[in-house]
Amino acid sequence: MALNKVIITCAVTGAIHTPSMSPYLPVTPAEIAEAAVGAAEAGAAIVHLHARDPEDGRPDQTPEAFGKFLPQIKQATNAVVNLTTGGAPWMRVQERVLPAQTFKPEVASLNMGSMNFGLYPMLNRFKEFKHEWEPKAIEASRDNVFRNSYADIEFVLETLYDSGTRFEFECYDTSHLYNLAHFLERGLVKPPLFVQTVFGILGGTGAHPEDVMHMKRTADRLFGKNYKWSVLGAGRNQMAVAAQAAAMGGNVRVGLEDSLWIGPGKLAQSNADQVRKARQIIEGLGLEIATPDEAREILELKGGDKVAF
Repeated sequence: MALNKVIITCAVTGAIHTPSMSPYLPVTPAEIAEAAVGAAEAGAAIVHLHARDPEDGRPDQTPEAFGKFLPQIKQATNAVVNLTTGGAPWMRVQERVLPAQTFKPEVASLNMGSMNFGLYPMLNRFKEFKHEWEPKAIEASRDNVFRNSYADIEFVLETLYDSGTRFEFECYDTSHLYNLAHFLERGLVKPPLFVQTVFGILGGTGAHPEDVMHMKRTADRLFGKNYKWSVLGAGRNQMAVAAQAAAMGGNVRVGLEDSLWIGPGKLAQSNADQVRKARQIIEGLGLEIATPDEAREILELKGGDKVAF
């Protein structure tokens, strides 16, 4: 029965949004831990985690930064912990993989191709910033390529191979699905693949319902029964994409990494708010959400007792 349930992932802070954009964005270790536990209590089976400098909210990919909240989260919840290897678009892969290499989580994210990652249009909406780094980082996305070369992807796969960590394969376009198929054919990744298709980021595929359908059809053709499909919609696309995917048998990801909003012009006051709204959509469709242990069964994860935190 677990195989028919919907996995909710919650990405609680990320590296896209900056502290000045929302007072509710978790920044400190205590805030990140509280957000992750709250999301799990609201129904998220998986919590996807980034770290930040507690002083200015800058993305921080050092293992030390993650170590300040991982034990608290593990102690307080049974949720599956998913650590980013994406970090921030300006970081090199050797830096990005360190937290997952150190803590050996059940799941780590892995971006499946290089891309433009345009955040600079947010400067049209947000005008005042608390920290000097914020507008500079956003503007830099105009001329920055988020590098995820084949060598980079192989580096992450090889670095984490012996840890038993599985991956949330983040696919922003159809080419990323083909890249994943390439690594599957080479035997460097093993099913079931947890494929997270991403919609609405400038530089990736759009968030039109036809875009969602096209990504699903392509994944079905490439992977057949060897994958589990999940979606995330960026910004205002979050819940619409989640609803479409849930109705099509998919899993969903929400959280303040992907969207600061709970409705038109209304900031989400917590990650748990978005999880509850996604859960309402899923259960309104007559579906059930997966518990953390059911998610482990569906994705064939190694278990929370086999991590290094």
